[in-house]
Amino acid sequence: MRLWTLHPKYLDAKGLVALWREALLAQSVLSDQTKGYRSHPQLERFKASSDPLAAIASYLRIIASEADARGYKFNKAKIANGSLQSQIQVTRGQVAYEYQHLLNKLSLRDAERYSLFKSVKLIDIHPLFDVVEGEIASWEIV
Repeated sequence: MRLWTLHPKYLDAKGLVALWREALLAQSVLSDQTKGYRSHPQLERFKASSDPLAAIASYLRIIASEADARGYKFNKAKIANGSLQSQIQVTRGQVAYEYQHLLNKLSLRDAERYSLFKSVKLIDIHPLFDVVEGEIASWEIV
């Protein structure tokens, strides 16, 4: 499971679809609708928020908006109610790590997208998150 901190605009088609599926799985976990993945490290930051279910719903809405912009038809009815009124902090080191990880994937899967984003200096992140100074997150498996 990879719940990207990065803005979903960077993802290729395969990555965006995978993110949608994985975020829906995360929503099922956070709403106690499944027994698997309960202790998955990617969920830590959502669980630590003031309202984990609202946090993942807010996360999913941005993914759905990106899908709409690309002409994809993601079923928004699957998104839970609620909206997180605050942001979740993410470290600059985590953002940099994820961006390099994504570039590595894009270099293999989508050369055009890789060329488009390989020189980006100011990385846009998912609007749910707020960047603070720090290293790679403790939950990240490097």
